Amino acid sequence: MADCSGYLALLKSDDNEIVRDGAFRAGEDNCVEAVDLLAELLQTNHLGIQEAADSSLRKIGGKETVRAVLPYLRSDDAPVRNLAMDILREVGSQDLPSLIDLIHDDDPDIRIFATDILGSTDNILAVEPLCEALLKDPEVNVRYQAAVSLGELGKTEASPCLNKAINDEEWVQYSVIEALTKIGHSSSVDALVKALDSASDLVASMIIDSLGEMGNVKAVTMLLKRMDAAPTALRNKIVVAVVKILGGRSLTLLSAGERDKFRQYLLVALKDEDEEVQDAAIQGLAYVGGEKASEGILEIASLLDQDRDQERLGVIIEYLGEIGMTDALKQGLLGDDSDKARVAAQALSLVTPDKCEKEHEVCGVLMDAFWKVGLPIQRQIVGVAASRGTEANRDFFLDILGQHTDGTVLKSAVYFLGEKLQLPDVAEKIFTLLDHQYDDVKESALEACIAIGTPEVRDRFVEMAESDDPMHRLMATYALGKLNAVENMSILTRALDDEIPDIRKVAVEALASACNVSDDWRPFVLPRLSDESKDVRLTVIEVMGQCYAEDFIPHLIEALDDEDDWVKIRAVDALGEHRTAEATQRLIELLEDSNRFLVMKSVEALGNIGGTAAFRALLEITNSDEYELVSAAEEAIAKIQESQG
Repeated sequence: MADCSGYLALLKSDDNEIVRDGAFRAGEDNCVEAVDLLAELLQTNHLGIQEAADSSLRKIGGKETVRAVLPYLRSDDAPVRNLAMDILREVGSQDLPSLIDLIHDDDPDIRIFATDILGSTDNILAVEPLCEALLKDPEVNVRYQAAVSLGELGKTEASPCLNKAINDEEWVQYSVIEALTKIGHSSSVDALVKALDSASDLVASMIIDSLGEMGNVKAVTMLLKRMDAAPTALRNKIVVAVVKILGGRSLTLLSAGERDKFRQYLLVALKDEDEEVQDAAIQGLAYVGGEKASEGILEIASLLDQDRDQERLGVIIEYLGEIGMTDALKQGLLGDDSDKARVAAQALSLVTPDKCEKEHEVCGVLMDAFWKVGLPIQRQIVGVAASRGTEANRDFFLDILGQHTDGTVLKSAVYFLGEKLQLPDVAEKIFTLLDHQYDDVKESALEACIAIGTPEVRDRFVEMAESDDPMHRLMATYALGKLNAVENMSILTRALDDEIPDIRKVAVEALASACNVSDDWRPFVLPRLSDESKDVRLTVIEVMGQCYAEDFIPHLIEALDDEDDWVKIRAVDALGEHRTAEATQRLIELLEDSNRFLVMKSVEALGNIGGTAAFRALLEITNSDEYELVSAAEEAIAKIQESQG
């Protein structure tokens, strides 16, 4: 044990800094003998000394500290009292009897302090004295604090006395209800519900909130019985509690009579200004609702801001979907209120079946409404119909294809008729959209034509490949590669000489798409490594990496001398990915390149390839001053070592 005599001398010094240092050191060496002096220092006006004494008293703790600090609860100096309180909250459990003795002190303030501190002890032995204070102390503030502390302790053993105290003065009732909520013992449900009969509106509201938080199912029946006599505001609170306890889906387990009555209360709660009440009513009505519920919920949803209330709006729309098809949604879809129409369309889309046959009610409503609603709603409807429609909806989409002009709507129709149904007889109509003003519509039409893929479609693309329009030639090259690169090789090889670089690039990709079934494309594509367009050369390198073969190695190594750094980088990637040992020396030479990204890529490739030469070159780099380069080299070296086992 440390010799504390020296610290005691320091604590009695006239020099504040010496005292402060002594206070800290006494705590560090756990000098119990210094506790009384440290407690006295809590009264000093020197903040540094106060902090040191405070810290050390907490470190030393024990009965000595508790008994030394307790007297300062009676100090007339509020900061000193507060310091003493804070210290005792932390160490008071180490001398519980001394704290419990204060429960019977003549000074009500001391009794309040004692009940407060006991709540921080996390000791079941504190429950009995706190319960005694709660039930017997003549001072209301002591009883209030005792209830608060019992809630902080959270021990179920406190439930019986808290249940008895539920009928105390209103001020005490607040803390009792809060404590019972924290403990959540089932025995408290009866006590809370019985207290509703005599409670003020405010306390009754708190009790109902508490029952909802506790979530005990046995409270439901008792709450339902009190709904008829309750004023509207309180009844709405009961609605929230019941929905919170049961959840929406379990409301269907109520008896028919209870369910019908509760539905009416839910509809009233729907008009409450409190969002929490509204949301609980919406959740409940999703499972026991109907026409009026759908109408009321739709009204609330239509008034929400799509951006600010996005999350809440999404949940409400899901609940509308739970209710299902209603006249309210039909009328909302066709009404003049665009916000209602938008919400109705989203809700109906949730109840649309996976296969949207025309005779299905929801599908029929959506499609019948299409030409009667505004463009934003049309886009929603056609999106749902396209993803879930069947051949029975063919005419609906043909009408759209023939009459509509909006690009988004047309894309959905093109997808459905071309990609999904692959109808040969609509190919001609879809071909006309290859000249549409919007590129995304052109792309959709192109993919649809490819999906249809009949000989007639191929013939149209062959014809387009000879067009004077570069865009037509580009689309034809892409499509013919997708349809059958081998069969269309002669046309695609001609495209390699097109004056437009993008067409040559697409031709390279199209020809290389046959690499899994044929090698005939290679003699045509490899010469494009000297194409004047860097994008074409880059594409050739990429397809060589994807369709890798040993006879590509000389070409890939040659590409390391390309004038464009990105071509070099892609060649490095391909050589490294396929662990091409023949490229090691050239990759080592690239470590001196001025393009640092190319150097980093070369380091990575050498790590993949491995071997003695690569290892030595990478080891040399670790002497560099560049942190990132050294880190990359170390990682590459680790990879080589790992590969060698």
